Amino acid sequence: MVGHLLLCIILFLTVQVKDGAKLPLVQKKFMTLNGGQPEVVALGGYSGFFPSSSSSAYDFAHDISMPGTIQYCNVHFSKDNVGFCIAQINLMNTTSIEEYDPKGLKEYNIYGQQVRGYFGVDYPAKLLYENVTIRQNIFTRSGVYDGAPLVAPFQLFEERKKIPARVWLNIENYMFYKEHKINVESFLLNELPRLPDFLSSPEIGFLKSIGAKAGKSKTKLILTFLGLDEVEPTTKKPYGSLIKDLPMIKSFASGIVVPKEYIWPIDKAKMLQPATTLVQDAHKAGISVYASSFANDRLWSYNFSYDPVLEYIHFTDNSEFSVDGVLSEFPSTASEAIACINLDKKAPREVHTLIISHNGASGDIPGSTDAAYDKAIADGADVIDCSVQMSKDGVAFCSDRADLMKTTTAAALFIHRSKNVKEIQSADGVFSFDLTWNEIQTLKSKIESFFPDLPRNPINKYNGKLLTLPEFLELAKTVGVHGIFISIRNAAFLASKKGLDIVGTVSSALSHSKFDKQTLHKVLIESDDTSVLDQFKNVPTYERVLHIQDAIGSVQDQAVQEVKKHANAVHLRRNSITVAENSFIVNITQTVPAFHAANISVYVGILRNEYQNLALDYLSDPYVELATLTVLQVDGFLTDYPHTANLFSRSSCLNEQSPYVIMPVQPGMMFPQEAVAEPPQLSPKDVIDPPLPPVAKTPSPLAATPNKQTSSTTTTLRVCDQSLFYAAVVVILTIYT
Repeated sequence: MVGHLLLCIILFLTVQVKDGAKLPLVQKKFMTLNGGQPEVVALGGYSGFFPSSSSSAYDFAHDISMPGTIQYCNVHFSKDNVGFCIAQINLMNTTSIEEYDPKGLKEYNIYGQQVRGYFGVDYPAKLLYENVTIRQNIFTRSGVYDGAPLVAPFQLFEERKKIPARVWLNIENYMFYKEHKINVESFLLNELPRLPDFLSSPEIGFLKSIGAKAGKSKTKLILTFLGLDEVEPTTKKPYGSLIKDLPMIKSFASGIVVPKEYIWPIDKAKMLQPATTLVQDAHKAGISVYASSFANDRLWSYNFSYDPVLEYIHFTDNSEFSVDGVLSEFPSTASEAIACINLDKKAPREVHTLIISHNGASGDIPGSTDAAYDKAIADGADVIDCSVQMSKDGVAFCSDRADLMKTTTAAALFIHRSKNVKEIQSADGVFSFDLTWNEIQTLKSKIESFFPDLPRNPINKYNGKLLTLPEFLELAKTVGVHGIFISIRNAAFLASKKGLDIVGTVSSALSHSKFDKQTLHKVLIESDDTSVLDQFKNVPTYERVLHIQDAIGSVQDQAVQEVKKHANAVHLRRNSITVAENSFIVNITQTVPAFHAANISVYVGILRNEYQNLALDYLSDPYVELATLTVLQVDGFLTDYPHTANLFSRSSCLNEQSPYVIMPVQPGMMFPQEAVAEPPQLSPKDVIDPPLPPVAKTPSPLAATPNKQTSSTTTTLRVCDQSLFYAAVVVILTIYT
C-alpha cells in the first residue's frame, strides 16, 4: 500500500499559470516568536485519513506535507518499559487487542477517573508488537487501512533522502506510569538514537525531571495544556489558572501547546469571539505557542464556512499574531494555509478558471438573496447566477428551484397549497407558479443545508430577501461583476400548463437591461432544454450552456456535434468527470477532452466545502478537489462557496516553484479498487429536446372569481382545502361537546 502511494505521488501532476507565465512568488511574513513560518506538526502522522500513529500515517504525512513537517508520536508503554506510538492510553478502540485477549479487560484509576479497557502496562512489548495492530478509532472515518503493526518511536528518527527526521514525542500519564514502575526518562535517554526535537507533556513534573537529566540537549520542552477546568497532576491546579503564570512556565519549558479555544474562544452557537492576547503575551515572555486540535472533518466554528484553510489562517496569518505551529490531523491542509495560500485580494490570479456562484454565496447566506449575491461579489465570484422562477402573476425572480419548501418559509405559511406536480418533481411542494409575487414576498428566505450533521451558519438562517430578475440584472451592472449566469428550467411546463413565458420574460429583461447590446459583461444562458437555448441564438454575445443533469462517463462524437448545434458550453456534474466507488475515486472520464476537442467549454458543479461532499481522496479538503479539477482543465467552477475558489485561484498551490504544491488526485491513489462501470455514454437522443409548446392562454391570476379549471393538480388542491375545512369543523365540535 505505502509503495503504491509513493509511486502515485511521484506521478502527481503540477500545472503552471494558464498563459504560460510564472508569477513571482511573494515571501510570506509571519508574526511568530522567531519570525519564521509556523511549524506543521503531523499529529500521529496523517491521522485524519490513516489510523493514528500507523506507519502509513507517518509515511503519507512525510510525503504529502510541506518540507520540515514534524512527526508527532504520543508515547505509551508496555509492562517491560518499551514505548510505542498510540493515540491514547486505553488501547480498546485504537488497536485490535480485544480480539487477541477478549478477557483482558482491566480497570485503572487514572488521575481520579476509573477507566475500563486495555492498557500497555499489562503486556510485554514483544506480545504487543507481534499480535496487536492499529485501527481507526474515529468511527466516522474509513477503516480500510486498519491492521498495521505498532510503530516504535525510534522508527521515526530514520533519515529520508539524507534529511534528518524531525520528531515530536508527547508523554501522557507520566505519574500513572511512574506508579507502575515505568521509567520514562530511562527510555528516552537510553533507548532512542537521540532525544527528539520536541518533547511535550501535560505534566509539569515530567518536564522538570527530563529537563534536569537532558543536560545541554537542544530538545524543546513543551507544556501541553488540556481543558481550562482540568487539573494538572503535579501542581493540582487547573490549566486555566496555570496559563496566567507565564514566567513560571518559562522556568522549565520553551513553549506551550494549547487547544484552539485558548486563542480564539467560541460561544455556544459555535461562533468566534474576539481573540485572547495569549499568543502576544507568551511571545513577550519568550514562549512559543502551538495550537492543537485541527481536523478537516470536524465542525469547530461556522465562521470558517467549512473551509479548513480559513481556520488555520486565523491562527497563523492574521494582523495581530501568528502561532508558532499547528498540530494537525491533516498536515497537508496546514501546509497549504502556511506555504501557498495568498490572502491578498489584489494578488494576481494564478488559476483563471471561471468562478461562478451558485445561488450567490449560498454556503453562508440563504441562496438567491440580495445578501447572498453581495457576499458572492465580495468573495471574488467572476460570475453571479440567477436560477429564474416564475410567480403565478408572471414575475420572474431568482430562486434555486420552483419548489419553495426548502429555501423559504413556504412550508409554514402555505402548506395548505402544497401539491404534487410530477413534471417538476416526485415529492409534494409549494411551487412559485402557484403563488403571486405579493405572497412570495411574505416569505422569509432560509439557508439550505445538505448534510444533517453539518448545518450551515444558523446566524444567517433567515438573512436576505429574494430579488426579481430585473433587480438582479441591475445589481450585476452596478457592481461590475464580469458576468451573469442565467438558468432556465421547466420552460415547456410553464408555457403549456401555466401560461407563463419564462423564455420571453428572460429575453425581455436582458434586452431591457441592455445585456444583449454590450460585451463588457459575460452573459451565460443555461438550460437542460436545447429548445430553450435555441431561443437565444439570435444574440451572438450570449454563451449558451447545456446542463447535462445526469452523470455521463463518455460522449459519442455525434452527441458532441449535436451539443455544438445548440450550445457553446456544458454544465456537468462532478461525477461526470471523476467517478467514485465506495467514496474513493476510481476513474477520470474523457468527457472534458471530448467537449474541448469541439471547442465546447466545460463548467462543473456544484462544489461545496462540506467534507461529506468530498471523495475521501480529497482528504476532506475542498482545495484538493479544486486542484484536481484545474489539472483536468475544466473552464469554470459552480460553487456555493466562491470565497474558497477565489483563495485557491490567487494561491501558488499549483505553481511548481511554490514552497508547497497541492497534489491532484489520481484514480486509485488512496485505495486501489477493481474497475467499476462508468456512468452511461451521452448519445444524440439524450441531447435533442422537442420544440417548446406555445404559451397557453390562462385567466388572470388576480381575477376576483376564478374560472373553472380542470387540471388534476387544481382539483387535488381544491379537495385538500375542502378537507381542511371539514377537519377544522370536526375539531371545534370535539372541543365544545
